[in-house]
Amino acid sequence: MRVLVLGGTTEASRLAKALSARSDIAATLSLAGRTEAPAAQPIPTRIGGFGGVEGLARYLRDEAIDVLVDATHPFAAQISKNAAEAARATGTPIVAFVRPPWTREAGDHWVDAPDLTAAAHALGEVPRRVLLTTGRLGLAAFEAAPQHHYLIRTIDHPGDLPGLPDHTLLLDRGPFDLAAERDLMVRERIDVVVTKNSGGSATRPKMVAARELGLPVVVVQPPLRPDVAQVHDVEAVMGFIEAVRGA
Repeated sequence: MRVLVLGGTTEASRLAKALSARSDIAATLSLAGRTEAPAAQPIPTRIGGFGGVEGLARYLRDEAIDVLVDATHPFAAQISKNAAEAARATGTPIVAFVRPPWTREAGDHWVDAPDLTAAAHALGEVPRRVLLTTGRLGLAAFEAAPQHHYLIRTIDHPGDLPGLPDHTLLLDRGPFDLAAERDLMVRERIDVVVTKNSGGSATRPKMVAARELGLPVVVVQPPLRPDVAQVHDVEAVMGFIEAVRGA
């Protein structure tokens, strides 16, 4: 079986480990290349785009891919859309390995936002100390609210940010510990947290820490995903692959 995994998430890495243990499956992990130094993977890895729907469809045909797994980030809407269309065009079975989004719990103070622009607006006019954890892409949206102090946590350096004159960079990679997240918010006197609702366990501790400290969280909700089969764990992905094999 030849399997192509579109990855970039913790879940994709877990799947790669499971696939590497199967001598009857030849799997390749494809990363978009948005992270400068991605973690090493146990299966062959390619980095970079395919060239849209047509390029991905051509790859699926040329490499005789039997199963396409979309294990991309919940906010990688264009990649997921391209994957669904390329799979449809080539008749390649596709499954989305999806993180369930976070849901409100008792004590949460969430402000939902449809996008980053709305998230910046939701911070209000009064200057606040903001823990900004939406990644390095899209930071320009917060230039509309330069009065706040931003503690920007990203994996890679975002470059110069002249539109955010009052900011501090924190370069770090999850998973994050609850105690450390709580300490960070207290030490930096954070007033509000801004995050994408990316789900999963690696970065959820910040949501718990904010709840425990009574802090509001501006939560950018994920875009709608394409209408393809969805599963939520490695075992279900492996089951999908086996079902295709037996079809």
